[in-house]
Amino acid sequence: MNRRQFVSAAVGGAVAGAIGVEAAPQVKRAFDAIAFDGLVVFDPRPVAAAAEAAFAGNGAALVAAWRTRQFEYQWLRALGGRYADFLQTTDDALSYAVRQLGLVLDASTRQRLMAPYTAPNVWPDVAESLATLQRSGMRLVILSNMTHAMMADGLTRAGVADRFDAILSTDAIATYKPDPRAYRLGVDALRVPKERLLFAAFAGWDVAGAKWFGYPTFWVNRLAAPPEELGVAADGVGDGLGALMRFATEPGR
Repeated sequence: MNRRQFVSAAVGGAVAGAIGVEAAPQVKRAFDAIAFDGLVVFDPRPVAAAAEAAFAGNGAALVAAWRTRQFEYQWLRALGGRYADFLQTTDDALSYAVRQLGLVLDASTRQRLMAPYTAPNVWPDVAESLATLQRSGMRLVILSNMTHAMMADGLTRAGVADRFDAILSTDAIATYKPDPRAYRLGVDALRVPKERLLFAAFAGWDVAGAKWFGYPTFWVNRLAAPPEELGVAADGVGDGLGALMRFATEPGR
């Protein structure tokens, strides 16, 4: 501080004291930014509804088999150096799951089942929560295994695309979370220390991947899933974005 700055500060303090006004304390938040997993923002529940509508009585079994193969195909391809993007692996997994259950899938039914992925919709609490976080000065990105086109389309239709500083897809580096390179996309995009970037995870395995990378992590456990047995735990847990906002914006601990 130079002499002019010192005098200005001293005079300002004296004037404030003279008129009975206390200087407002500066609140330092624990985080500068939040990176959202895609499914914290996009609602996957229409997948189950579409499956049950297409195959009454078999919807739950189809979704379970489909999701299992979806993740397995993504991770197996990443590990094997045979990358295919989120939509391709999801479509391939659907084909396998249908065969596994002995169901018959025509082109129109496939299109209806894939629609929640090709044209995803956001959760009901997303628009208001993102607006509040942005007004607070928090920088926001979405960091997902979903393709950039999927996310950009869904965010634009929901009117929230401008809330994000960046839309980050692991497709850009031909891998999937929990590859550490995938989580690094957030640090590289925002140029902030990873300790200051809160990762908001939808799935328990994503909590573990983010923690292994070094992110502070909040689990938006919308479906009340049990925690994974992977040796780490989220720094905070809640069932929606209201809980995330409270955790993210409280003064630095």
